[in-house]
Amino acid sequence: MKPLILVSLLAGAATLASCQSSERANTYAPAAQAPRGVDGSWVDANGLVSTFNGGQFATRTTDTNTTMATGTYVQQPGGLIEISLFSNISKSASKANCSLVSQRQLNCTSGSGAQFTLNRQG
Repeated sequence: MKPLILVSLLAGAATLASCQSSERANTYAPAAQAPRGVDGSWVDANGLVSTFNGGQFATRTTDTNTTMATGTYVQQPGGLIEISLFSNISKSASKANCSLVSQRQLNCTSGSGAQFTLNRQG
């Protein structure tokens, strides 16, 4: 009788174990969210990286991470970004206007009229 009880207990335990749901970790990577607005890192043709974050702006070199310029920006309706910056190189303040032509490209014009393009990193 003891072997029958043992087999019954093992069968019952196996049945209970198979009924329990195990909490599985989410093995799916979260979907990458499309970038919104101008916040993020952008690179120009010279390899300088400009970072826009919550109204703060900074441009740095990629080789030494030297800060070339800092400032603020305001994003206007319609995709216009107005940047006020201070150059650490020329020690002067200036402005630039950029147009967010796509989620990956900014077309910009400096206060002196020079045009340049920034492309979103990543």
